[in-house]
Amino acid sequence: MRTFDLAPLYRSTVGFDQLANMMDRVLSNDVAQPSYPPYNIEKTADDAYRISLAVAGFSADDLSIEVKQNALIVTAKKGEESKEKTYLHRGIATRAFERRFHLADHVRVTGASHEDGMLHIELQREIPEALKPRRIEISTGGRKAVEQDVVDAKAVN
Repeated sequence: MRTFDLAPLYRSTVGFDQLANMMDRVLSNDVAQPSYPPYNIEKTADDAYRISLAVAGFSADDLSIEVKQNALIVTAKKGEESKEKTYLHRGIATRAFERRFHLADHVRVTGASHEDGMLHIELQREIPEALKPRRIEISTGGRKAVEQDVVDAKAVN
């Protein structure tokens, strides 16, 4: 496998260290990716997403969803099981897990549902008004109108 040196990225940019660190983590070979529980990430609209985790054997009370510092953390811990059951074969894993998803800026969790052994987490990207593109009106009134726009821009910033 090819290795990438991200040192030039660190030397020539300011403020992108989180992106470089994330790329470094993704490209490193020594990070073992957990495979339990299986999950899907779907894009449901232009700015809407859904994460679906297969959580068979867990109730809604066994599951926990937390958002902390642009990270979505899903954990599950199975309650005490009665000793009365005797399994001949146990193929449904109900072991505790923690699954982390890194969220981009301005992505927030809007809801979650648990049905038919699936945990669905709804996400929405909400771009603030200040970051949305805006149309600047071009005036034909001369220099005074341009100075007016400059003053308004300074007041906003």
